[in-house]
Amino acid sequence: MHLALATEPGDPQHPNEDYASVAVPASGQGGVLVLLDGVTPPEDDHGCVHTVPWFTARLGGAMLELSVSHPDMTLPKALAAAISRTAEGHRASCDLSHPRTPQATVVAARWSEHTVEHLVLSDSVLLLERTDGSVLPVLDPRLDELPPAVGELRAAVRALPRGSAERAAAGREYVRAVEALRNAEGGFFTAAADPAVAARAATGTTPRSAVRSLTALSDGASRWVEVFREGSWADCVALVAGQGPQALIDRVRAAEAADPAGTAYPRGKARDDAAVIFVAP
Repeated sequence: MHLALATEPGDPQHPNEDYASVAVPASGQGGVLVLLDGVTPPEDDHGCVHTVPWFTARLGGAMLELSVSHPDMTLPKALAAAISRTAEGHRASCDLSHPRTPQATVVAARWSEHTVEHLVLSDSVLLLERTDGSVLPVLDPRLDELPPAVGELRAAVRALPRGSAERAAAGREYVRAVEALRNAEGGFFTAAADPAVAARAATGTTPRSAVRSLTALSDGASRWVEVFREGSWADCVALVAGQGPQALIDRVRAAEAADPAGTAYPRGKARDDAAVIFVAP
């Protein structure tokens, strides 16, 4: 078994809101990976006294522990229990009904002697490399299926100069439109305080004998493929397998530095937190 991970903040002056971890039971017969990408709230009230890193550390830690210690619990049930446990940890001090309460995307995979289970919620990615060399990207497509009006708002924001008052105003309108669709029917789902969203995740099971490797990516790392178009998902797996997770993050940082204003490659953040986990079980 080969395990490797790397994570790095987009801005060294701000805490990393991604979470990445891997655990292998004492039996050595399997393991679990968990990757979370915390959702950065606007710089105003979000109903919680805690930071996004506080939230991702607790939700990720709970998900990892439950997935490892309760192999009979499905990954959606483990996620639901982890969300409930985390919510109880700050329900008394925070407004968990606030739409901006801390939340995160989730990728999880658990492998045993016979199977590989996976779960993906929102826009982080899991790449399943099969033993025949093909790569299957496991994606939650709902962010790409939002109403056309939301895409038009995003395009309008990106067409305006960075730092301008017009872009800031358009950005606020876009954020409000997206927030109205978060954890709502017809929109998309993230792990916040409602355990019911776990049932919305993309899930599946693959025979262990058919899987060569697993690569989990937060969207700050997957932008190497999805934003900068530097290679395919198969190229991404080959890079991480051959040179390690940090090599992918370094490539992303180089692409970001070459387009600091997001002119050639429009994106919400010029630089983003990035996390990569690679497992060859």
